[in-house]
Amino acid sequence: MRLEPTDVLQAANRPGALPPARGSHVLLAGATGALGEAMVTRLASSNAVRLLSVLVCEPMVMGLRRVEELRVKGEDSAHWPIKSADDGWILMDPPRLFHGRERAMLAVEPAALRPIAAWMRRCGVRRLVVVLPHQQGRLPEAIKRGLATLDEQAVAAMGFDTVVLLRSAQPGPRAAAAGSFLARLAAGMLGVLHYLVPSNQKPVRADGVAKVAVCALELAPPGIHVAAPELVWAAASAPEPAPLLSHWLQRMGEPGDNRMS
Repeated sequence: MRLEPTDVLQAANRPGALPPARGSHVLLAGATGALGEAMVTRLASSNAVRLLSVLVCEPMVMGLRRVEELRVKGEDSAHWPIKSADDGWILMDPPRLFHGRERAMLAVEPAALRPIAAWMRRCGVRRLVVVLPHQQGRLPEAIKRGLATLDEQAVAAMGFDTVVLLRSAQPGPRAAAAGSFLARLAAGMLGVLHYLVPSNQKPVRADGVAKVAVCALELAPPGIHVAAPELVWAAASAPEPAPLLSHWLQRMGEPGDNRMS
């Protein structure tokens, strides 16, 4: 039987069964700052992500493939729309003043961790990643490797299959350039303490934190996993974070080892 060109064109245009969608639907809250930009780029380019919904508080147009806006109104997450999803990400990075588009995105404050996590749980999220800012000297060694606040403990008890908390080292508050002579002198003297901070506890580049966070979620088994700033720094500094993160997760899963690090 001979096929005419018109037959071929008609067969090509005939609707057929679409292949099943693969990958997970991800909710991302706090896509502000350098970390938010790096995380959106990495998640949008991941084959494991089918759709990335970024929470915004003002209308905006997403220019990346497989990325959409999810507008929420007000700070009360109890009234936010429910959108079925698989994974949830909560980032805490303040917006950059010179990036006007970040004013449209939802910025997450530490006090909003519990209600946003509860909203994501109502959306059906089973795996949650939280990137927490950590300032040197704020938490003792034993606490920064575990659940440090009541909010973190509440999130861990919400019924997620997997919870990954990454403590990313943040720079201390910067003193204003203007001010009295004594204020500038005090800021300069205290600035010397920056050199006394071990290198593995200093801030990590945003793209490094994003790389570590995505890899940690891919490797993490069910349970609660808290990564200290030293681990985040070491994994981000390595050519590939997977071997170090695998060793960390295996050590946590050993019988009799209930530590979080």
